[in-house]
Amino acid sequence: MSRTRMSAHVADRLDRCRARMRQEGVSALLVTRDADLFYLTGYTGEDSAALILPGKTHILTDRRFESEARREVRWARVWMRKGTLNQEIARACAALRLRKVWYQPDGLNVGALAELKKLCRPTALVGAPPIVGPMRLLKDAEDLRCMKRAVSIAEEAFTALRKSVRTGQTELELAARLEYEMKRRGSRKPAFSTIIAEGPNAALPHARPGVRKVREGSAILVDWGARWEGYCSDLTRMIFIGSVSARMRKVYEAVLGAQIRAIEAVRPEARMCDVDAVARKHIRREGFGPRFTHGLGHGLGLDVHEPPSVSWRSDAPMQAGMVVTIEPGVYLPGVGGVRIEDDVLVMPRGARILTSLGKRIEDALLR
Repeated sequence: MSRTRMSAHVADRLDRCRARMRQEGVSALLVTRDADLFYLTGYTGEDSAALILPGKTHILTDRRFESEARREVRWARVWMRKGTLNQEIARACAALRLRKVWYQPDGLNVGALAELKKLCRPTALVGAPPIVGPMRLLKDAEDLRCMKRAVSIAEEAFTALRKSVRTGQTELELAARLEYEMKRRGSRKPAFSTIIAEGPNAALPHARPGVRKVREGSAILVDWGARWEGYCSDLTRMIFIGSVSARMRKVYEAVLGAQIRAIEAVRPEARMCDVDAVARKHIRREGFGPRFTHGLGHGLGLDVHEPPSVSWRSDAPMQAGMVVTIEPGVYLPGVGGVRIEDDVLVMPRGARILTSLGKRIEDALLR
C-alpha cells in the first residue's frame, strides 16, 4: 500500500526506527512487545508481531483482528497466521529469505525464544541492541497529545468523584465510581488498578480497595490514571473528609514541600538520584525520613511504569522530552499515609507540569 495512507507520526517513527537500525547494523527487526508494536505502527491487534525491514513493514496477526489490520495498517504487508505466532514468524522469515533477524530481548520469554530459534532455522535470531526503547523515552508530539488527553480525563473524573463522595461509601464503591467517570469520558480502561485507601490502609503504598468505609475525618489516598489511545496518566491526590488532624496536616505539608522542591530540580542533565535526593532530604528534615519507602517516580507513556526510574538507584541524566511522575509519600503504619503525584515533562530549561489539579491542603479538604 502507498505510504500516503500511513499517518504522519507513524511514518516519522518508522523512519527514525530504520535510521537507528542502520546505525546499529540491524537489517530486520522483530517487534513482539504490544506497546512497541502500537508505537511504531498504530496497530492495536493482540498476540501479534511486526518485522521491520529497510523497505517494508510486515504485520503478523490472525483473523480475530482482520478488521483492525485493514483499518490501521493497510500500508503494510499483513500476514494472517495459520498456526501459532511463532510459526507465522518462521513462515515469514523463510518466505522473505531472511538470513538474520534481530529480536527484542525484553519481548520474548526464554521458552518462546528457544522455540522460535528452532522454528526459524536456518534464519539466525540474535538479540537486538536498544532501538525502540530510546525512541519511546523521549516523547514526540503525538505522545504528548495523547498523554495530555489522558491527564484531562483523569482530572475531570476525579473532580466528578469528589462531588459524589459520601460517608458510608466503601473504598470499592469509590474506585468503581472513579473508573466509571473515566470511561464516561472515553478512557476504555484505567491505566492501572485504581487505588482508594482510607485511613490506615493508606499506609500501604500499593493498597487495594476493600470494604473499609468513608467516615467523618477520613483521610483518603486516591491513586488513579486514565488511558487515551493507549497512553497513560498517573496521579495521586488526597481527600480529607470534614477536617484534617494536626498529625496528617504535618505529613501532608512535608510531602507537598518535598514534591514542589523535586519538581523545581527537574531539568536536562539533572541525575535521577539527585532529584530523588531533593525530595528525600526535605522529608527527612521534617522528621519522616524512614517513612518515605519508595523511589520518587518513574517514566510514563504507553506503559504506566516505563523508563526512566527516578530514584536513588539511578544516576542516569534527565533529558528534554521525558515524561516522569514525581510522587513522594510518607506512610505511617496503623495511622495512614499521604502521597502527592503529578506527571511532569522535562523541558529544555526546566519542567512543565502536565497535571493541573490543586494540591494545597485546602484543595484536598471536602466539607
